[in-house]
Amino acid sequence: MADPALRQTRPIKEIAIDYTPEACNHCTDSTSITLTYDHRGGARWRSTTRFLYGTFSSLIQCPKGNTSGLNFNIYLSSLEGDKSQDEIDFEFLGKDKTIVQTNYYTTGTGNREQIHDLGFDCSDGFHEYVIKWGPELIEWLIDEKVVRRAERKDRERFPDKAMFLYSSIWDASYIADGSWTGKYVGCDAPYVCLYKDIHVPAVTALDCSCDS
Repeated sequence: MADPALRQTRPIKEIAIDYTPEACNHCTDSTSITLTYDHRGGARWRSTTRFLYGTFSSLIQCPKGNTSGLNFNIYLSSLEGDKSQDEIDFEFLGKDKTIVQTNYYTTGTGNREQIHDLGFDCSDGFHEYVIKWGPELIEWLIDEKVVRRAERKDRERFPDKAMFLYSSIWDASYIADGSWTGKYVGCDAPYVCLYKDIHVPAVTALDCSCDS
């Protein structure tokens, strides 16, 4: 990104928990977050402010065991549940922990999925996942390596709504009859997804009503 301001980051200090707060633990000292999927279901957290462009990053260790059926992720969204949302995703598909899916949406339209071979099992240790988002370019990076670049094309819509940083863990086995993330098995529950050293843009936060 050409604008140096879009590369400046800061540790995330506050989060909002959208559901199942007892399954989400946040340590502000280490900027670490733990999400758990078990008999209570999953959980989702988000930043308390939206950002208009910038660099977002986290070290992530995905859940161990047979995670078939589950989706765990880190992504940007203008508002989860809004059918006209903009969104930029890293999504781990529980049926295969050696791949990750990237995607982006504009005004509710996605269908830009790409699958990337990680070269490792995402549950074996921490790896860094980064989204760099600007007005003309999105980059997805894993361990400092660019795995995907999406450039804005003439007359093509591109994500331009201010977005929250989100992460969640949930049972996605009902989607496409289980062909996306696999059928949920649950033999190794509880499933714990670990996030640490989470950073958000330093200068592009927008004041907003975080309950809207």
